[in-house]
Amino acid sequence: MKILIPFLLLLIAVLQYRLWEGEGSIKEIKAYQLQLDELKKVAEEKKQRNDALKAEIVDLKEGQESLEERAREEMGMIKEGETFFQVIE
Repeated sequence: MKILIPFLLLLIAVLQYRLWEGEGSIKEIKAYQLQLDELKKVAEEKKQRNDALKAEIVDLKEGQESLEERAREEMGMIKEGETFFQVIE
């Protein structure tokens, strides 16, 4: 009985150490959870960007309006018969 109580106290101490500081501890799990939350946020942002790019691709393939808009904005092109006005502020 004299040996059993110190043995049980030692066992409890070892288990508590593993719970708070060892491999798979509560601290480590919280750090992994924060890392996972950050990765989920980044993945969601990238998914939204991919969805926007997919919509733009479909729009470019199917419609002339977006193609004309892109030519006007990026290359400064105008349609035949249009007049270009530049507003200086």
